[in-house]
Amino acid sequence: MKRYILSLDQGTTSSRAILFDKDGKTLGVGQREFTQHFPQPGWVEHDAMEILSVQLGCIADCLKQAGASPDEVACVGITNQRETTVVWDRETGKPIHRAIVWQCRRTQPLAEQLKRESDEFRKKTGLVPDAYFSGPKITWLLENVPDAMKLAKDGRLAFGTIDTWLIWNLTGGKSHLTEPSNASRTMVYNLHTLDWDDQLLARLSIPRAMMPQVVSSDSNFGTTKRELVGFEAPILANLGDQQSALFGQACFEQGMAKCTYGTGNFLLANIGSTPRQAAGMLTTVGWKLGNQPAVYAFEGAIFITGAAVQWLRDGLNIIESSAETEQLATSIASNEGVYFVPALVGLGSPWWNSDVRGTITGLTRGSSRAHLVRAALEAMAYQVADVAKDIESQGIKLEELRVDGGATRNQFVMQFQSDLLGIPVTRSSQIESTAWGVAALAGLKSELIDGIDSIQEGWQNNGTFKPSQDRTAEYEGWRCALRGAFAQAGADWLIPQS
Repeated sequence: MKRYILSLDQGTTSSRAILFDKDGKTLGVGQREFTQHFPQPGWVEHDAMEILSVQLGCIADCLKQAGASPDEVACVGITNQRETTVVWDRETGKPIHRAIVWQCRRTQPLAEQLKRESDEFRKKTGLVPDAYFSGPKITWLLENVPDAMKLAKDGRLAFGTIDTWLIWNLTGGKSHLTEPSNASRTMVYNLHTLDWDDQLLARLSIPRAMMPQVVSSDSNFGTTKRELVGFEAPILANLGDQQSALFGQACFEQGMAKCTYGTGNFLLANIGSTPRQAAGMLTTVGWKLGNQPAVYAFEGAIFITGAAVQWLRDGLNIIESSAETEQLATSIASNEGVYFVPALVGLGSPWWNSDVRGTITGLTRGSSRAHLVRAALEAMAYQVADVAKDIESQGIKLEELRVDGGATRNQFVMQFQSDLLGIPVTRSSQIESTAWGVAALAGLKSELIDGIDSIQEGWQNNGTFKPSQDRTAEYEGWRCALRGAFAQAGADWLIPQS
């Protein structure tokens, strides 16, 4: 009996496969890491063939752990690290170069040139020109891989974010498809026409023939090849990882928001069916279901949050694991004026400044590792508050923040976040919100799940943190520390204007 939903969650450092039943219960998980390549400072690459191999291994591990027959898989959903760029030869099926990862900064010079045209990019795509996005990465590959531009113009080359790469391979090269939540992260997808923008493609010297067809997020993306995965099942849903978490957190109404706490933090707020701009926010497609209007979201992309704790562990060696950070943070009554601006790769939302660098302020002879740890944890919450305030300045009132991700286990961070925002912070009981979001969408499409209302009704929390004290003074201290970091970089302290 085909009764299970297989979710493929392809992340930045590992791939996972998770088997769910229609109620969101996790039946089995397969997870494997893959190699990170750093050919030059600031460059990050993945081997797309290794990602495919690892993902296939995860599927086998998952089904084995679940004790499920491959033929019990009713449908598949795919969620993925966004912006990471693969270009491959349609005839050989092989990539022409390693995938350029979303974290890679090699295309910053091109992004800086494009900032003179920021208004056009913002109005059409909802994005600011930045090395983060896929478009400049495609341009780099076409300009730096021998014969790539000629092959692209001849129709030989295919571009895809990781979702498209997996779909192409899982269907045996039959489907070259993506959907709006991933397409809207490329810098060449028009939010208003819901199609590739010919002017922007030309501006980046990208032949349209390379681009995948964009279909609804709950389309039939093709059928898996039995020779590859051991079963034939339709791929019925596809969402970028942060949009999938928004769906998995049941944020279906305008003003509902979620924040995922990971290496970086990503706060997405549902803004309804009309795209709009916010000064320091990205505007992105949340999802598009069938013939219904697309749902849009404001997104705050914060680059360094959990990564700052990793730096304390691996770079400074002042902690052994993130598990000890809560005890260290609460061992002192306050931050005692110590602030950490973790701009280790510049700042994302709402500032979008790649020149600002990490700073620690307010140190005294009495400062200890507890102060640095507390400052790193508080910085997670301060940066989310900066994003939330920018969203609310656009008339989107946040009544609650639904949260998921590793750092949500830290009670100190969650309570501090609620205090700063002045609203409840609610932790999902579904710890696999990202994987579950696209699984739920596939379940809807396959009719294993009755309707979107049943997803909303089935959403549960395992803890709500309510505001308990005024953190205005601490937040003002954070803003002073930010000003200092900007001054050190010789940069203006302001949010880009919409």
